[in-house]
Amino acid sequence: MKENINIAASILSADFSKLGQEVKEVDKGGSDMIHIDVMDGSFVPNITIGPSVISKIRPFSKKPFDVHLMIDSPARHVDDFISAGADILTIHYEADKHPIRTLDYIKRKGVKAGIALNPATPENVLEGILDYCDLILIMLVNPGFGGQKTIPSQIKKVKEVSNMLKKYKKEVYLEVDGGVNPLNVKNIVKAGANLIVAGNAIFKGGTNFYKKNISALRVPRVK
Repeated sequence: MKENINIAASILSADFSKLGQEVKEVDKGGSDMIHIDVMDGSFVPNITIGPSVISKIRPFSKKPFDVHLMIDSPARHVDDFISAGADILTIHYEADKHPIRTLDYIKRKGVKAGIALNPATPENVLEGILDYCDLILIMLVNPGFGGQKTIPSQIKKVKEVSNMLKKYKKEVYLEVDGGVNPLNVKNIVKAGANLIVAGNAIFKGGTNFYKKNISALRVPRVK
């Protein structure tokens, strides 16, 4: 398990009318990564952005772009997102018929590969694919919309996955996304998460508050 706690600002909550500037400001505010949710209107109800937009905002930050593909058959689009500037590319276990093949391909392209699990997907599906993962994303909400509340049962899943990673001595990111805020982040980190995605909790209040909001999410790991 990676020990350092990282914060990834989810631009789903940013002002899309000035997206590049928002990326720049949240970078200055101290975000460790820029989290980009890609939705296709099929795997999830909402539709967001594609590779062309990502390539346009890429010059506004040197921080890693953590691209989360909430799309059906993600293997068809991997190359486009890598070309657009993704540093980490996460696919959903539920959306890919051959996740090992896709994860292996992403890694061979020199990009970190991640696998995401929806709330209804049990953690034991990870057992056979850990060797191909640089990141595991536990969705704390059903994906598709920002501003949702964390499903409490998913914090227990984070703990179970954390124990699995320790058992197999895997040095990967254990990422969480969905409803994280200063009130619940301590319990989430205690469960084992080391990469915290936050949208509303970071972007609320505007640019003058980004640094303060990010700092409020930085809690030490309690062993």
